[in-house]
Amino acid sequence: MTIATGTRLGPYEILSPLGAGGMGEVYLAQDPRLNRKLALKLLPDKFTTDEVLLHRFEQEARAASALNHPNIITIHEIGEAEGRHFIATEFVEGQTLRQRMRQPLKLTEALETAVQIASALSAAHQSGIIHRDIKPENVMLRPDGLVKVVDFGLAKLAPRKPVTPDADADTLPMLKTDSGVIVGTVAYMSPEQARGLDVDARSDIFSLGVALYEMVAGRPPFEGRTASDLIASILKSEPPPLAESMPNAPAELERLVGKALRKDREQRYQSVKDLLIDLKELKQELESPARETTARAISGVERVTKGIGEHRVLTVVILLLIVSVPVGLRFLLHPSESEAAIDSVGVLPFTNGVAEYLSDGITEQLINSLSQLPQLRKCPARTTMFRYKGKDADPQKVGRELGVRAVLTGKVAHQENDVSIQVDLVRVADGSELWGHQYNRRLADTQAVHEDIARDVSERLGLKLNREQQQRLGKQDTQNSEAYDLYLKGRYYLEKRTEEGIKKAIESFQQSTDKDPDFALAYSGLADCYLLGGNALPWAETQVRLNAKGAVEKALAKDDTLGEAHTSLAVVSLLYEWNWSMAESEFKRAIELNPNYVTAHHWYAEYLSAMGRHEQAISEITRALELDPLSLIINRDVGMHYYYAGRYDKAIGQAQKTLAMDPGFNQAHRLLGFAYLKKGQVSEAIAELQEVAIHSKSGRDRAMLAQAYAIAGKGAEARRLLNELLRESAVSPYYIAVIYAGLGDNQRAFEFLERAFREQVSSLVYLKVDPRLESLRTDPRFRELARRIGLPD
Repeated sequence: MTIATGTRLGPYEILSPLGAGGMGEVYLAQDPRLNRKLALKLLPDKFTTDEVLLHRFEQEARAASALNHPNIITIHEIGEAEGRHFIATEFVEGQTLRQRMRQPLKLTEALETAVQIASALSAAHQSGIIHRDIKPENVMLRPDGLVKVVDFGLAKLAPRKPVTPDADADTLPMLKTDSGVIVGTVAYMSPEQARGLDVDARSDIFSLGVALYEMVAGRPPFEGRTASDLIASILKSEPPPLAESMPNAPAELERLVGKALRKDREQRYQSVKDLLIDLKELKQELESPARETTARAISGVERVTKGIGEHRVLTVVILLLIVSVPVGLRFLLHPSESEAAIDSVGVLPFTNGVAEYLSDGITEQLINSLSQLPQLRKCPARTTMFRYKGKDADPQKVGRELGVRAVLTGKVAHQENDVSIQVDLVRVADGSELWGHQYNRRLADTQAVHEDIARDVSERLGLKLNREQQQRLGKQDTQNSEAYDLYLKGRYYLEKRTEEGIKKAIESFQQSTDKDPDFALAYSGLADCYLLGGNALPWAETQVRLNAKGAVEKALAKDDTLGEAHTSLAVVSLLYEWNWSMAESEFKRAIELNPNYVTAHHWYAEYLSAMGRHEQAISEITRALELDPLSLIINRDVGMHYYYAGRYDKAIGQAQKTLAMDPGFNQAHRLLGFAYLKKGQVSEAIAELQEVAIHSKSGRDRAMLAQAYAIAGKGAEARRLLNELLRESAVSPYYIAVIYAGLGDNQRAFEFLERAFREQVSSLVYLKVDPRLESLRTDPRFRELARRIGLPD
């Protein structure tokens, strides 16, 4: 009901209506006590009849009123008069962001607006306040350029009953109580809001990402005919690349918006402060060249026109020529710069009907070569790309699924001593072919052809390589064609990850080094065989350490620029030597040499978890997942790091997400069992671990099942399995210690931990973070053991 002008509400006099929405009517009012104008928001009666909800709202609104930030609207008072609840806030002259967006925004203006919104959210989040309803209607733009975010504190006010989404309604009811109730405004809600889940600060980041996308593209990232269709789009669809609406969209803007709009909040920006830093840097990069060019131009004009005096028209003409000619020349010489830069590429597995190892090897080497170029933001790893092997994959669809701007496809034809390779580079935005070429070579020149392709692709993508990068792309690792052919076979067999495959890989790599004793990559492949074979073959850990370290040291002696070899040395230092400082140094060196090498990020996360640096570990494993999003083991290990950090709900969610990719993936079932056990869901844990033990038949999995039995009070079953394992000498003493810890027999647990120490068992690196040993941590013997291993306090 509209209130008439001149009506008094408490101390305030109503001057005129300003607007109305689902959360109430807003009026311009006068405060005669301070002779100032303010905005008065009256809350609908239906929202304030529930005393519990009203009390919760008032608590949050009071907290919001304590925020003191130039980009957050000031709340003067929360009160009640004549039975009406109201909020009195500062009156902001200007227009809403929605009104401003009726006309196209310049990119710098959009970025500046986003910077100020992010700054407001950063201050709010630091105070523990989440907005929950960031949208253009809740952002005010003053004439002087200052941005004000409004309606903090209103998101928790809601009716008790959920309301079915209405195709004609812009805003859905907002509630955070019962599961399944939607919170927020449809077009700007995060996926977790759409599912009715608890929200955190990362939901605000998603909403800001939607608003920024809309400011830049002139259209929302998610669309639907009805609210239900729109929610489905938010949950399932990826937004169209910005380049479709803004052909000259900077690559960094595409990356930044894409990261803010990740559906999995664990892959989103983890704090709005990080987003704010990226926004500011991008804005500065876009503005600096313009300022420098203009300054140089004006300086030149001043020199040229010095003495012209009153000939102002001539001065203006000269100024326009000086400023515009370089710009025009730049456009003529580099027309591709007017299009969105291609900063990411996926390499689909090359097809070959005869020699599979050859096509797989060329594909893998191309991925390795391109991933070493720091100008490429993303080049998905082998594990992810080979999930498309044998499928008639559409490059455009694959590119959208993986978030890359271009996809490379290839066909290999092999006949006797000749090989022909047809490659095509496809732009994901429109499906057009950027470039295609056929390479005809002798089979002995296989190594050279993958290097030629990598170099040509980098040129077609417009990547500006320095001399070192050019040399790296053009470097031949061996001049011996037989050695290279054997190396490709070794990689092919190693990727099978089976006992037979690893044995064949070792044989191939050894034959390769026999052909060329200076072939560093073959030694690195051999080291990987020993490290991975420790899980697939019945080798003693001492044997694994000696063989792996010997091979990796030979690789680095031949070529110390191999990121792969530095990663392998880091793993040996971590798992088998407990040389913590060397392990971290080698991981960092590997990432420096090859920023996109997924295995380096993957295993560096293991190191960080072992050190108890959980947030850093989660950040590293998230980066690995960005590079290899379809890898089952990396998806599982994201959950494993949550498990080590004690975030068991997150671990369960990630394990379930991994199982959705492959229901038969035992390692995800194992993690699920571990996490259920810590949550007290013992029967669910036992069910998962029983299934794993049946399929794997490994001592480790039976040990984990025995501990679950022990915790469930099924001592007889636990001891039956324990006795079986004690009779099997191959079972790690670490796992026996885990069972005794579950049975509450600390004395025996420490006896087996001591034995594990003497044998230098690799699992001990997780001693301080393994939740399965939590019951032992208060014992002085535990701290002493950790000290001897060298783990930090």
